[in-house]
Amino acid sequence: MDSALYSKILGTGSYVPKKVVTNVDLETSLDTTDEWITQRTGIRQRHFIDPNTESTVVMAREAGLEALSNASLSPQDLDMIIVATCTPDKVFPSTACLLQKEFSIRGCAALDVDAACSGFVYALSTADAYIKSKKAKYILVVGSECMSRLLDWNDRSSCVLFGDGAGACVLGPDTKEGIISTHLHADGNYDDILQASYNYYNPNNKAPIDHIHMSGKEVFKLAVNTLGSIVTETIDKNGFTAEDIDWLVPHQANIRIIQAMAKKLKMTTEKVIITVDKHANTSGASIPLALHEAVSDGRIKRGDLLLLEAFGAGLTWGSALIRY
Repeated sequence: MDSALYSKILGTGSYVPKKVVTNVDLETSLDTTDEWITQRTGIRQRHFIDPNTESTVVMAREAGLEALSNASLSPQDLDMIIVATCTPDKVFPSTACLLQKEFSIRGCAALDVDAACSGFVYALSTADAYIKSKKAKYILVVGSECMSRLLDWNDRSSCVLFGDGAGACVLGPDTKEGIISTHLHADGNYDDILQASYNYYNPNNKAPIDHIHMSGKEVFKLAVNTLGSIVTETIDKNGFTAEDIDWLVPHQANIRIIQAMAKKLKMTTEKVIITVDKHANTSGASIPLALHEAVSDGRIKRGDLLLLEAFGAGLTWGSALIRY
């Protein structure tokens, strides 16, 4: 009998723009303070692209190349590219196709996934299914977002929350545990509480611009409730307990939501990967950015049990249980 096949994370990578904007910087143009932002969100700074040199696909390229290098692979080895983004450079072609061009490769499948802040988990689940079904061997999964394009600088409650960046991982097959399970959910009935209307990147700024519209209190309440339920679902389905989880790698939206999930798992913050203070909310890029940082600094080690969880516009939410 054949051994069970898993998809394994072989390498991770990340990229953040060079421009750093701190809360103190924002005090000069907004009716806000560093203390107000930090206490309510945990955010201290964020990165914004330089539109002349950086974009969603440029960040994806840099994060992807690092992930491939850390996996000891090259772009030519890939069978598929999946990019999670809600801020593509173009309506079409997809960011994944543009990324394929950046890699100077042809032929492998390439597609985008838009599940907003849950995008990376959705993309990871898709890649996992392709590898487990033996339809692909090596897949690059990237979360890349230019959230700065959607910010309304007249809305101090939302414009301070977001940043730009990209994170990536390479998946490959293994007979040892890797991605144990993924869990995806959505409820389109809440589409109006977190949304941005049709607005794709136009370097000449000729397209109509819309912004993020968010009902903050309602989003917060729903995020805590849905993430709480999916954490329970994920652990129970796989026969684990909260004590078995070595690391929680959550979507980096708000420190209070992260703390609520840690409390549910009875975990100290020392076992939670937190990057919201330095990156802010980078939507689909936030989980892979956090994952790469913790892998790179040695906190996450081979054999550790990871719980990834995210909540975003849609509404969408999802989780992944991974033996790293």
